[in-house]
Amino acid sequence: MATNKLLRMDNVGIVVESLDGAISFFEQIGLTLEGRYTIEGEWAGRVTGLGSQHVEVAMMVTPDGHSRLELSRFLSPPIIEDHRKAPVNALGYLRVMFAVEDIDEMVERLSKHGAQLVGEVVQYEDSYRLCYIRGIEGLLIGLAQPLE
Repeated sequence: MATNKLLRMDNVGIVVESLDGAISFFEQIGLTLEGRYTIEGEWAGRVTGLGSQHVEVAMMVTPDGHSRLELSRFLSPPIIEDHRKAPVNALGYLRVMFAVEDIDEMVERLSKHGAQLVGEVVQYEDSYRLCYIRGIEGLLIGLAQPLE
């Protein structure tokens, strides 16, 4: 039996073209900008395997303070692949899911900021109303409204 235990999940990272646009979009969902900074140099590249890098980062936090999104904009090295338009059944990281109080209001609010429903809002048993949207830069976002 392992004696080392998991403490928590700190954040999920998303690479974007427009850091300001992504911050604004995720603020509409209800996250708060916790901090904004630049990471650069060879030390960071030793972690990522990219060599010397220069990245603008914004850390967004959920209202409960437990979950974070790390939004990154790479200045160097340049972006080499783009997975934002991948379909829902593509391999790899898929989406971030947020629990919301009112899914209809959230979809309406986010649509004013360019978001589009992927399918439709559906109800899963007596538990949730769910949907996927394509948000800023085509990012796939899940919304779930718990039903009491």
